[in-house]
Amino acid sequence: MTSVTIEYQGDLHCKAIHDLSGTVLTTDAPRDNHGKGESFSPTDLVATALGSCILSVMGIKARMLKLDISGSTAVVDKEMANAPARKIKKLTVKVRVPHELSSEHRQALEVAAYTCPVHKSMHPDVEMPIEITWG
Repeated sequence: MTSVTIEYQGDLHCKAIHDLSGTVLTTDAPRDNHGKGESFSPTDLVATALGSCILSVMGIKARMLKLDISGSTAVVDKEMANAPARKIKKLTVKVRVPHELSSEHRQALEVAAYTCPVHKSMHPDVEMPIEITWG
């Protein structure tokens, strides 16, 4: 089990500490929701978790296939809904793998992308298309 300790520091800022490693990150409410946008918002972290999870799971599959996908990137565009409640509406993920791979390897990595635990854990109302560009 992993633990994260979060402290509210006032003025809509939080400090989170990953208990195992001691790594610290901060959050702020976004500008469109009473914050200053001085750091990641909590929903930005959801988008970050999705993109990094997809790349990590693809990396695991690539390692199993003895492939190197170093330099791959993911850009996640987050769209919010405000009604009936403020929530994440859509997370569009654009992955770029800068290597030419066989169609068999591309298919295996695409399947892996959709097995990301963050993707599997999200509410089904959140749209999460994944677009992968190769080479």
